Amino acid sequence: MNQQSSDRVVIIGGGFGGLYAAKALGKAPVQVTLVDKRNFHLFQPLLYQVATGSVSPADISSPLRGILSPYKNITVLLDEAVDLDPQAQQVVLQSQTIPYDTLVVATGVSHHYFGNEQWRNLAPGLKTVEDALEMRRRIFMAFEAAEKETDPEKQKAWLTFVIVGGGPTGVELAGAIAELAFSILKHDFRNIDTRATRILLLEGMDRVLPPYAEELSANAQQALADLGVEILTKALVTKIESDRVTYRLGDRTEEVTAKTLLWAAGVKASSMGEILHQSTGVERDRVGRVMVEPDLSIPGYPNIFVIGDLAHFAHQDDKPLPGVAPVAMQEGDYVAKLIKKRLKGETLPPFRYTDYGSLAVIGKHAAVVDLGFIQFTGFLAWFIWVFAHIYFLIEFDNKLVVMIQWAWKYFTRKSGARLITGEESLLRVKVDEQGEYYTPETNKNQLKV
Repeated sequence: MNQQSSDRVVIIGGGFGGLYAAKALGKAPVQVTLVDKRNFHLFQPLLYQVATGSVSPADISSPLRGILSPYKNITVLLDEAVDLDPQAQQVVLQSQTIPYDTLVVATGVSHHYFGNEQWRNLAPGLKTVEDALEMRRRIFMAFEAAEKETDPEKQKAWLTFVIVGGGPTGVELAGAIAELAFSILKHDFRNIDTRATRILLLEGMDRVLPPYAEELSANAQQALADLGVEILTKALVTKIESDRVTYRLGDRTEEVTAKTLLWAAGVKASSMGEILHQSTGVERDRVGRVMVEPDLSIPGYPNIFVIGDLAHFAHQDDKPLPGVAPVAMQEGDYVAKLIKKRLKGETLPPFRYTDYGSLAVIGKHAAVVDLGFIQFTGFLAWFIWVFAHIYFLIEFDNKLVVMIQWAWKYFTRKSGARLITGEESLLRVKVDEQGEYYTPETNKNQLKV
């Protein structure tokens, strides 16, 4: 294919990779179409703050049309890609088929339950705004249900939270829930003491934050313990039910009764990984990520690029790049530069990721930062984490709102986004002597009244 004639660029996905690629092409001599099934860009690293009521979804989201409106060569389509014809160079959307000269796929990943899809409704993950709102509903409903419960054992179950997965998301969730229970909510209820809450973090590896240096993992684990979080490493979950989790700890099988179960233990590729595999024959790794070339294209198709979490890029340090926002940002910028170079008949060296460091927050004044040449923990790490995340929020008004919200929360210890929403509200009614509950959607005729 003659790349010099390539002037129609289709980008699927408005996350960090897709958005950075689009912005970098904003003044290039190409026609860009950005397709996303959502009309907004989401700052995923702060979803856990939505899930725990610290910020509202709008504070970490920006409308794609608003971000890209200054670029007159970019069209935004609210749609979803369902198929691909690489020979005809067409992307099949739900509503139409659009042609491309260059295709950039940046659709990310979703939750991975390791073959136990029945756990999905019992232990929600955290990848979308809806996931965060569902988590928020379950977390705050647990305290509300405990406040009404008269049976001590059932009250204890409502005040027990189990988080599966000790990576950055699990660690941040555990720390945020601990701050809620032991500090923010401690004066808000009359029949329960929220400081009696039990937060259990289960990690299958031998330490939390496995990708981080051992010293930072140890510091994070100690900081969580200081907050009141119980941590079990080498704990493999074998069964999840609506009110309990069974896990294997060495040769022992243990069980914990809990009403709130949250999933932070793995990801798998989006459906576009399968579509690319079926249409181009590209290989995928065990979680469905697409194996890409050193320039982020797929073998045999130099005009199809895969970037962000969906890409398995193993051409640097003999291991795949992590699925984090900075990787996607740099890949988006690189692909945009390569497209512009190809229009001039030029090329670029292979992509190389520059790692500026890793960050994870545990709680107020507690975080870990690994910059490669130096590591931080404690208040300095927390300070760096706060400003790094605010800096990467897309629009200025979001940065200002989040800064004010965090400052208010910091000085007042109040959390202002603790709304319980969704189909299952707090209208749970006890209907029998066993203390069974139903929601308004439940068919009460099926229960003994």
